[in-house]
Amino acid sequence: MDQFTLNLLVVGATFALYIGIAIWARAGSTSEFYAAGRGVHPVVNGMATGADWMSAASFISMAGIIAFGGYNTSAYLMGWTGGYVLLAMLLAPYLRKFGKFTVPEFIGDRFYSQTARTVAVICLIVASLTYVIGQMTGVGVAFSRFLEVDKLTGLLIGAAIVFFYAVIGGMKGITYTQVAQYVVLIIAYTIPAIFISLQLTGNALPPMGLFSDATSSGEPLLSTLNGLLNDLGFANYTEQTDTTLNMFLFTVSLMIGTAGLPHVIVRFFTVPTVKDARYSAGWALVFIALLYLTAPAVGAMARLNLINTVYPNGTTEQPLAYDDRPEWVSNWEQTGLLSFEDKNGDGLIQYVADADANEFIVNRDIITLANPEIAQLPAWVIALVAAGGLAAALSTAAGLLMAISSAVSHDLIKSQINPEISEKGELLSARVSMGVAIVIATYLGANPPGFAAQTVALAFGLAAASIFPALMMGIFSKRINNTGAVAGMVTGLIVTLVYIFLHKGWFFIPGTNSFTDADPLLLSIKSTSFGAIGALLNFIVAYFVSNATEDTPQEIKELVEAVRVPRGSSAAVDH
Repeated sequence: MDQFTLNLLVVGATFALYIGIAIWARAGSTSEFYAAGRGVHPVVNGMATGADWMSAASFISMAGIIAFGGYNTSAYLMGWTGGYVLLAMLLAPYLRKFGKFTVPEFIGDRFYSQTARTVAVICLIVASLTYVIGQMTGVGVAFSRFLEVDKLTGLLIGAAIVFFYAVIGGMKGITYTQVAQYVVLIIAYTIPAIFISLQLTGNALPPMGLFSDATSSGEPLLSTLNGLLNDLGFANYTEQTDTTLNMFLFTVSLMIGTAGLPHVIVRFFTVPTVKDARYSAGWALVFIALLYLTAPAVGAMARLNLINTVYPNGTTEQPLAYDDRPEWVSNWEQTGLLSFEDKNGDGLIQYVADADANEFIVNRDIITLANPEIAQLPAWVIALVAAGGLAAALSTAAGLLMAISSAVSHDLIKSQINPEISEKGELLSARVSMGVAIVIATYLGANPPGFAAQTVALAFGLAAASIFPALMMGIFSKRINNTGAVAGMVTGLIVTLVYIFLHKGWFFIPGTNSFTDADPLLLSIKSTSFGAIGALLNFIVAYFVSNATEDTPQEIKELVEAVRVPRGSSAAVDH
């Protein structure tokens, strides 16, 4: 059986599974659509949370960023995992105890203001739409290579699948679909990593293989990689080249952005009790760790395999002739995500750090997907990786679209525009909102501002600057009032957006789908790191405005106390 047919069968089987689950678990009420009827088991919810959280950025793009960025990009690992711990310990149990359906609903009730609720909806939509761009980009990348269709066609197919199971099933359907997607993506990620680790180091455990000796040189794998990179003019893989300030702020931005992402927070609204919310957070961390402990090894080994492809003799002195290129290079050239330009006319592939002399351009998003082909693994492994990449992208896309849909239907239409709407009408509006969000996400996915993980990093910065501070102050401070909360959220969102667009948007190149990076406007702080500064400004503005205006009402102070106190942890307090 040829590779294309095998890819089609495996991907088609997983899509059929997702659709079947959606039909079985279709939502029949607003409670099931928004929160899966609050009846999801903690272990099941932990697995679904893992799939929701481990997006195309984690599966497809993160290993590529680590492969090409080395030490500097360890911030992705520290920020995303650290942020999940913040979410699990500081936010999730308290928000579940509050007993509402959405993040804007909590903000609106806690700050006793429909304005605060509306601002929270705007922040949620901006961050979630930015995030979903990365997922749809990942869908296009996977489809364009493995099912041999152009990226736009792949986007449309992926959007159609998400539309079907998300619109029909709501949070209930998405939850059980994400469980299946987690199983697919984690198997697809770890099996190739095990094969490649055995090939390069003889160690079957990729995290251990990363620190083992390379079989080709007898020296530590990272030392071997550093030597090859130095010969080609690249910085050491284990060397820090970014400023400490930017790395610190980027890590903080990813951490608090993770804790402020609504599509992950709402997963904890689906379990029966506060105690279950804590348990599901712990299980989710276990499921997430399986991929995140493997990712650094995948990145380093992929970079080593890429160099060994271009310089197959174990030395950088004799590059490969372009006419002798392996089949995987030809396959990815057809997608436009890998290219060769013979600048010196010698017919050899020059892969070097000097941009003027480099002839081999590799898109970072393809590393994980191309890894099995580079390592010449069996065809079924390649097909499995294709299904895994799509599972990662679709699971998170569905969660993000669910958050957007809930915010529009529940926090705008039901709460403000038409409070008398029936449950059937609200359910319909939620499904229509979901459909509109999918159309917008598909369009933005076809015109992304960067590769998947970079775009996602911007989304984390926006969530960090706007939503996270409001949630933290709402739970742990009785003094922050509605005026302060609104002022803080608006300040954090606008300042961060302006910084991002000054750094990127004003320099958009007409006729292309990319932005150019200008020099940082403030010290060495890049646009992806500015979310931490935006969050700090949010806290400061909210504090000073709250202290300059009227005190928080007594009933709100009592509400904050009721949410924080651990009484009744075995049963959620619903208001």
